[in-house]
Amino acid sequence: MKHRILVFASLCALTLLVCPAIRAQDEESIKQAMSPEEFHKAGLDKLTDEELRNLDRWLKGDREKTAQKAAARTSRTKMDLVVSRVAGSFPGLAGNTVIHLEDGTAWRQANKYDHYGASPVDHPGAAVVRSAFGYKMRIEGVPEFYVNPVRQ
Repeated sequence: MKHRILVFASLCALTLLVCPAIRAQDEESIKQAMSPEEFHKAGLDKLTDEELRNLDRWLKGDREKTAQKAAARTSRTKMDLVVSRVAGSFPGLAGNTVIHLEDGTAWRQANKYDHYGASPVDHPGAAVVRSAFGYKMRIEGVPEFYVNPVRQ
């Protein structure tokens, strides 16, 4: 839980620091962002105005791609911890069991050799935690086991 809070706080701080810089860069060209000496040393003074505009457009697109990648990473961190309930009854693990949770996610048992015969329980509590070795699921009354997300 502390790790999840730390990741969230780090992302918030990064957003506060990066977003104003990105907005400021969107408003200026590369010529304005660099000193005249840096501009000359980079050889950019040899470009025509049209070439500089094309370079500015490309750099703006690259920053947008970077922002999209950061947003994708943020959405992946939501998978670090899932707390829900099993949708329906949970009879146990049979080797290739898919567990559907009430939050809409589905998880497939990762190790086909894990077999747990649990007494059927309706809507037991479930938690999925991402670890260095993959996702571990904990369901009430069953030892924890590894799972893989089912892409829907």
